Amino acid sequence: MTVIDFAAFIEKLATASGETILPFFRTSLGIENKKSGHEFDPVTEADRAAEAAMRKLISMHFPQHGIVGEEFGSERPDAEYVWVLDPIDGTKAFIGGFPVWGTLIALLHHGEPAFGMMHQPFIRERFTGDNGSARYRGPVGERKLSVRRCSSLREATLYTTTPLLMNEAQRALFGQVEQEVRLSRYGGDCYAYCMLAAGHVDLVIEAGLNSYDIAALVPIIAGAGGIVTTWDGKPAHGGGNIIAAGDPRIHQEAMKLLNS
Repeated sequence: MTVIDFAAFIEKLATASGETILPFFRTSLGIENKKSGHEFDPVTEADRAAEAAMRKLISMHFPQHGIVGEEFGSERPDAEYVWVLDPIDGTKAFIGGFPVWGTLIALLHHGEPAFGMMHQPFIRERFTGDNGSARYRGPVGERKLSVRRCSSLREATLYTTTPLLMNEAQRALFGQVEQEVRLSRYGGDCYAYCMLAAGHVDLVIEAGLNSYDIAALVPIIAGAGGIVTTWDGKPAHGGGNIIAAGDPRIHQEAMKLLNS
């Protein structure tokens, strides 16, 4: 099987997860905190139900494949093909009723991201990529995704979910980049990366991501002509401190500040 053979199946996974999640959105659903003390890392019944639905489909159709998911851990993570699932990336936005969350679905082949999708079922948008190209499909139709050129940080729009997710040292380094850009905005989670691939955002900087937070977004950004790495220039799909840029010039410029 080739990666192309999996494209239709990923569409089925997205549809199943969306149909599971939407009945919970903007309702009085129960929320649990996966952390203790003052830290807040929420999980809902929608997260768990959507991941369970996707895992069931994968196990039925590709029982030899591995699965890595946020809510139910790993099965056969060393398999040739591994699905990396985040049923609701942006759970805090989800519980607040804001539609800037999405389902992330990645397919790894020999440990490398081969295909990725971000599905926002409430807005009915899907962003897909296979490293070589990326596409958008939604209420306004379908089109190819392409990042925009940006020659310097002084012309750039920067997004991060929130600097509060960074430690003090990371916030200081992020602040150096933030002082240089034209516009800095907070929020967005996975949606910010897709807006970068669509050419509306120039730079996304995050810290402490897990593989399921970023693996699906790597082939979308790469397919749209962008670049995404860790702060020290390593492959991003395993998680960590992440920088994504539409133009390699501002990627390099921001990297210098983040490693100063």
